[in-house]
Amino acid sequence: MKRAVFAAFALVLLVACQKKNPDLGKEIIDQNALLNGITTDTFDLITYTILEDSVETKNAPNVLLGSYVDPKFGKVEASVFTELRLPGLSPNFGTLSSIQIDSFVLALEYVGYYGDLTAQEFAVYELDDTLENAAEKKYYQFSSIATKTTNWMAAGQSSIVPDPINPTILAGKEVDPQLRLHLDTMRAWDIINATATNPSAFASNAAFQNYLKGIKVAVNNPTQSTGKGGILYLDINNNPASKMTIYYRKDGVPKTYDLLINSYCADFSNIDHQSTGTAADAVVQDSTLGQSTFYAQANKHRAMVKIPGLDNLPSNIVIHRADLLLPVQFQTGYRYKPGSKVTAATKVKATDYYYTSLGVTGSYSDSKKQFEIDLRAYVQAMVAGKIDNTGVLVSPLYFRNSAERIIFNGQLSNNKKSPKLILTYTTY
Repeated sequence: MKRAVFAAFALVLLVACQKKNPDLGKEIIDQNALLNGITTDTFDLITYTILEDSVETKNAPNVLLGSYVDPKFGKVEASVFTELRLPGLSPNFGTLSSIQIDSFVLALEYVGYYGDLTAQEFAVYELDDTLENAAEKKYYQFSSIATKTTNWMAAGQSSIVPDPINPTILAGKEVDPQLRLHLDTMRAWDIINATATNPSAFASNAAFQNYLKGIKVAVNNPTQSTGKGGILYLDINNNPASKMTIYYRKDGVPKTYDLLINSYCADFSNIDHQSTGTAADAVVQDSTLGQSTFYAQANKHRAMVKIPGLDNLPSNIVIHRADLLLPVQFQTGYRYKPGSKVTAATKVKATDYYYTSLGVTGSYSDSKKQFEIDLRAYVQAMVAGKIDNTGVLVSPLYFRNSAERIIFNGQLSNNKKSPKLILTYTTY
C-alpha cells in the first residue's frame, strides 16, 4: 500500500531560475509561440490510486459534519470537535430563581455542502478529555476524543433537513444560513447554576475549558442508503454567528448568553471513510485496476498519473504546451460532483519522502467532462534534469476541508474518453 506525504512548501521549478547557457541560445525561444512545434499525444499513462492516511484537520478554514454513502467510495461520516470560550469572565446572572430558560441552541454557520440535503440525525456530546490548542499538537482526520454518554440534543429535535442555501430567520430577520441544533435546556441550567456554585470555573477561559472541555457534534445515520446524504461545510473559526446560545428571561425580560466558538478555540474534523471492499479500495490494493478506473477523494485518496515516455524526450527541446487531460465519470446534475479544481504534486527526486506541490491547479470542464492541467513547467524541468520523472499526484483542491470525490477514466476504460498528455515542443 502506497502512502502520499506532502511537504508544506510549493515546488519552485528550477528551470525558471537557473542561469542560462549562452551556447544553447534557448533564451531567445518564446515558450508561448508554437513556431513549427511538434505535437504528440501518444504517451502511455499509468494511473492508480494512493491512500492518504494522515491529513491534519486541526483549525482548517471550515469543519465537516454529516454523512453520505457513495457507491464507489463507501460511507463517509464527519464529526466536529471544538472548544468553547466565555464572552466575558465571571458572569453574574443574579437571582437564579428569577430566570426562565426558553431554549438552548448551537448555531453553526454554513459555507457550503457536498451531496444532497435530505434529513440527518444530529447529536451533541460533552467532551470527557481536553482539546489541546498548542501549535505542536496535531489532530488528523482519524483523531478522536472521548465524550460523556449524554446526548445534549433536545428530545424530538435531532432530525433536521439541512438548508445551507436559504437565509435563516432569526428574531424575525434574515441572517446567513445556519445549522441550528436545539439542545436540552437542562444543560443550559447546569451552566447557569455553575456560575453561582462554581464561580472559579468562569474566572478564566482556561478554567472554563477545564469545567466544560468542549463538545463533539456528530450524526447518527445508520440506515442511510447508497446515493443518499451529504457533508456540511461549517465556519466555526471566523464567524461570530457560530456559537452556543442560552435564550432566557429574567424577571420577564428576554436575554441571551453566548458561549463562543472562534479562532481561539482548538477544533478539528474527524472523517471516517468506510471504504473497505469498495471499488476505490480495490484500486488501492491492486494498482493495475487503475488502468480502467482510478479515484481521488478529499481526506483519503489521491490519484497518481505516471508518464514513462517523458524519459525519452531529448534534452534540446523547449516545451510550448503540456496539457494533461483527465476525463471523469460524472453525469450533469448528479449530487456527488467532482469539484471545480484539482491540485498537482510530484517528488522532486525519486528518493524524496515528500510530494511537493507543482504550484498549478487543474480546472474542470463540465462540457468536456474532464480536468485539464497545465504541466508545461513540470515537463520542462524534467527535460532539463532538474526533477525526476516520478509521476503527478492529483487531488481535490480542498483536500483537508471538503468531501469531494472524483472517478477518473483510465487508459483501458470502456468509456469514450481516456486520459492523455498532449505535448507540443520545439527542438533547438
